[in-house]
Amino acid sequence: MRVFRLSSIAQAALLVVTSCGVANAMNLQQAYEAALQNDPTYRTHVHEAEAGRENRALGRSALLPQVSASYSTSKNRADQTAPNIFGTVSTTHPAYTSRSAYVQLRQPLFSLDSLYRYKQGVAQANEADARLELSNDDVALRTAGAYMDALYAEDQLALSIAQRDAYAEHMHVNERLYEKGEGTKTDMLEVQARLDSAEAQVLEAKDAVVAARETLEGIVGQPVHNLDRLADDFRVVDQEQRTFDEWRSIALINNKDLKTGRMTVEVAEQDVKRNRSAHAPRLDFVGTYSDASSDTITQLNQQTVNRSVGIQLNVPIYSGGQINAATRQSVASRERAKSDLDARTSKVMVDLRKALSQVQSSGQKIDALIKAVDSNKLLIKATEQSIKGGIRINLDLLNAQQQLVTSQRDLQQARYGYLLALLRLKSAAGTLDGSDVRSMNAFFR
Repeated sequence: MRVFRLSSIAQAALLVVTSCGVANAMNLQQAYEAALQNDPTYRTHVHEAEAGRENRALGRSALLPQVSASYSTSKNRADQTAPNIFGTVSTTHPAYTSRSAYVQLRQPLFSLDSLYRYKQGVAQANEADARLELSNDDVALRTAGAYMDALYAEDQLALSIAQRDAYAEHMHVNERLYEKGEGTKTDMLEVQARLDSAEAQVLEAKDAVVAARETLEGIVGQPVHNLDRLADDFRVVDQEQRTFDEWRSIALINNKDLKTGRMTVEVAEQDVKRNRSAHAPRLDFVGTYSDASSDTITQLNQQTVNRSVGIQLNVPIYSGGQINAATRQSVASRERAKSDLDARTSKVMVDLRKALSQVQSSGQKIDALIKAVDSNKLLIKATEQSIKGGIRINLDLLNAQQQLVTSQRDLQQARYGYLLALLRLKSAAGTLDGSDVRSMNAFFR
């Protein structure tokens, strides 16, 4: 009986799957850099951050001088009735042009409302920056996830093609044996059933490759035809030594999601102070310059220039309950932001523990699966020899090959899962940046 080498066939199939479009080859680092430039979701967050930073200038403007000017000119025609020199009353209709110019400078001297508007603007700008930092983590995770999903889909397609080709070769051998009277109809039906199932798996795997590629292309914003692959000899070398409590302490300080939550609470806190400050008086310095010509009929052909400087005190007395209602509303919003921060903290701790657990267990899991792959390859060889000796049957070889495919699939999934868990761990701890993507890119060739 012929010897079937499923692993060799899988390697050849993988070369076929990844051989097209070398001109558009892309590694993980290139994919990440392209995503920073082209990913629509990330670009949305960039523009949101740009808009949010302007809140600092908007808040500061309330503390700076306000200068306004106006100018008007109008033609007038009046009806003027007055006694004349003859003792009778006569009416005249004078027509004249009046002009006026006005400039005013107002500088707050004491305004709690303006002060808290500025502090709230600073907090909103910081919140926008924190959200952008969080988006940086998100685009790194989504890019790496889509990249590895695409590679995993290609791996599954290569294994499916290899398995289908192996079944097809089995089928040809069984047909020849059956024609010679050495095989059985049962053997042919067993292989045919598995071959039909393998054909369906190949089609499904092809669809998965297309979907994974399109997802990655949507993130990087350009066609992708060939990806650098994870090294075949990849193993986890450096085991994570930090305890969960150590990672927890780092995350509570550096996690970007928690930073964003704290900034949201700060914005709400300043909003409470701003609304409460509406009860406080406001003191402004006011300087005015006005120039009027023929301003009224009594000032016909007269020009009046007025210059004034002084202070203006405004004291709010009653506003129909608006200030109290606005304050209560802002207090409720602040408490909601605090509750949301607590919920975020709980979620971050859960994500941190899951990622750390996966990172710490992945080394042993990957080593075990490598041994499983090697053992299944040896099992196939031994089963082939046993079939020749009449000890095993054709079905045993089919089962052994299926076990090899399963262990190879699990190994690739474990490797990709470890790399993604490592990124998620650093993201949860708040230490993820572009250098981590560059370091991980070294694992791909």
